[in-house]
Amino acid sequence: MESFFIRFKNALVLIAILLVQTIALAVQVRRPVDPMRPDASQVRLIRLWTLAVITPFERAATGIGHAVRYGWSDYVNMRKVLREDHELRERLAQFQVQQGAIAEDAIEGQRLKKLLGFQQQYVVKTLPAQVIGTSGTEQSRLLVLDKGEADGLKPDMAVITPDGVVGKIRDVFPHTSQLLLINDQTAGAGVVLESTRVRAVLHGTATGKVVISNLTADERIKPGELVVTSGGDQVFPRGLAVGKIASIEPDRDHQPYTTITLTTAANLFQLDEVLVITGLGSSLPALVQQQLAAEEGMHAADVSAERLPRLHEDQPASAAAPTADGKTPDATAVPAENSKDLVPKPKPVVHPDRYSPGAAPPAAELTPGGSTGMALPEVPVVKAPAVKKQAPHDEDVATPPPAI
Repeated sequence: MESFFIRFKNALVLIAILLVQTIALAVQVRRPVDPMRPDASQVRLIRLWTLAVITPFERAATGIGHAVRYGWSDYVNMRKVLREDHELRERLAQFQVQQGAIAEDAIEGQRLKKLLGFQQQYVVKTLPAQVIGTSGTEQSRLLVLDKGEADGLKPDMAVITPDGVVGKIRDVFPHTSQLLLINDQTAGAGVVLESTRVRAVLHGTATGKVVISNLTADERIKPGELVVTSGGDQVFPRGLAVGKIASIEPDRDHQPYTTITLTTAANLFQLDEVLVITGLGSSLPALVQQQLAAEEGMHAADVSAERLPRLHEDQPASAAAPTADGKTPDATAVPAENSKDLVPKPKPVVHPDRYSPGAAPPAAELTPGGSTGMALPEVPVVKAPAVKKQAPHDEDVATPPPAI
């Protein structure tokens, strides 16, 4: 071995020098991400080379790991499928009952927002992506996605999961992109506290926490309150779940402000698949609008049945509400032979007069301008008892004065 290095010493030294110079040049040289746009963001050449070399291995390793993991998970969870299916069907039935009221509230909110001139942005298009790599450092929370510019991704696009906000796209390459998580110390987002409607800005820390700082102490803010996006940062649409308040502590360096630590809705440490928001709209998708319209009609029937008068106070409100197939349930149907007994009857009149129900004669027997001919009830005349006069007593008669 020593003879080999001694024999090719000059060639090996030359190759090492050339390699060091090439790496040094690659570190110093920057190239635009998009060759068609020279003014776009630029990255180091060594970074592009590293990604080009490592990305195929990361894709292969990720694919093999996912195949093994999902195969084993499917095998283990096969026996739970039937039980979970039964539970989901029961929950679906409960949600369908509640969906009518929720749809009515949503449509009412739409009408109110139109009246107030607000415009809400809705997520109308997303692109699923897989996480195939990480940044490799504790200070930087960056993930590599398997979708890039060729798939329509652009910088500053919001990334979410079904649970909540994850982060945003930072750098975009032809076939890959980098995701900046919201717990990164350089990340931030505009948020609003759902109950108190307090607006704030959250950011990450070097330890990977998500906090809200520089917020004045407010006794209304309690742990467990939901925090959602405000839409003011022009990155995340309004109303996406970010997390819940975990703790509230005073900021010793900036009194009287407080520091609020959040528990993120999405698990940022176990991300395999994410959704990139590629399209926003000012109205709900057509399919969702049709579903809301149908649910509004169903809920309107329920509300009408709730407000209709009932024969008895103990009769349930759902007796007049039709089911989904348009029929009245048998449990609440009133038998025909007992329907007459259930009709409320007016109470008898204590002092009848000509205006009392049933006291007026038929219209055919009346003469215009004439008397109704109805005899009014006689009022008994109460006579006062006669007072018997008594003769005055002798002592009560005045004696005339004697004559002088």
